[in-house]
Amino acid sequence: MARAAIIVARLIFAGVFFMSAAFKFWLMGMDATAAQIAGAGFPYPMFLAWVAAFFEVALGIGFLVGLYFSEVAVISAIYILFLGVTFHGPSKWTGNPMEFGFFVDHFTFIAGLLFAAVHGPGDMMVLRVNRDGQKTNHQDRLQGEEEWQATS
Repeated sequence: MARAAIIVARLIFAGVFFMSAAFKFWLMGMDATAAQIAGAGFPYPMFLAWVAAFFEVALGIGFLVGLYFSEVAVISAIYILFLGVTFHGPSKWTGNPMEFGFFVDHFTFIAGLLFAAVHGPGDMMVLRVNRDGQKTNHQDRLQGEEEWQATS
């Protein structure tokens, strides 16, 4: 059961970031994304829209493959916090009370990401890097840790 829950959670995390990128690339479009970024007061909004879209694709891939999973989860949490404060923060609440709900929703997502960062990607669908910087699978990692502990 735990294994299935972890895989589903990783697929949800990846799906959220892929959907967000899809909105930028196709559904909403880069022009609309850039307009939102410009509305928040950032310079070079079109450039930042493209950076955000590719960054979200990279985060989605990170959750799927599990390589540096905890780091990807923490970076995602920081990114979501930034988005929540920037686009749904206190300055937006007076004009639209729904913005407060959007703001709070970001924190529930952050909580899940931090929980994932602490508990890791599970043992399925995971690429890992060993101490020599080479990619390895979960079984190789377990065997390597046992050998390392035996020599320590």
